[in-house]
Amino acid sequence: MRTITHRHAAAIGLIAVTVTAVGCSHRETSDASAPPQVLLIATTTAGVPAPPADVKLIGERGVEVTLTGPIAAKYSSATESQKESLGKPLTGDHNAGTRESGVVFQQFQGGAIVAKNGEAGTPAYIAEGKIRDAWNVERDQDGVPAVPGNNGSAGPLGIPTSDQTTVGDQLVSTFEHGKIAYDTKTGQVEVTVNGKAVPSGL
Repeated sequence: MRTITHRHAAAIGLIAVTVTAVGCSHRETSDASAPPQVLLIATTTAGVPAPPADVKLIGERGVEVTLTGPIAAKYSSATESQKESLGKPLTGDHNAGTRESGVVFQQFQGGAIVAKNGEAGTPAYIAEGKIRDAWNVERDQDGVPAVPGNNGSAGPLGIPTSDQTTVGDQLVSTFEHGKIAYDTKTGQVEVTVNGKAVPSGL
């Protein structure tokens, strides 16, 4: 019994193959002036996105912090305004890492970057300012502020599903199970969990 092993090699790029046309008729002469035919074969390698480059920042007390995966990708693509709002990264195990749910996060002085998991290509979002403050309020399963309760990604709102956007006078961020809106004129914060308005807790 023979075992046949097949090996597949992935090639990236374009391969140009020159094919000289040969006549199939019984004519003894060929058209030497005809240019050779060029066949382009495009091959690609399908697979997971390449991991983003790590980002090294100086955090509080001069401690170096290394951002990786979706967190690094989000920070690299953030606007200067977002980076300024985030401030320095916080250090310590409770300020960065991977939760039991697989959620990855990094807390900063003025916000947090959060992604559903640490796989390359997973989108990450920024929760900042008053929106982050309201998201971090401990809440019961209905979203009402309560101690003890759960906050952040473990709370009833879940993880962010957008950065904050401007809607009229409000800054709004959406979450898995609701949204938080901050009115820049009145300073009021509105929290909605599963379609129901709940106290902000601020």
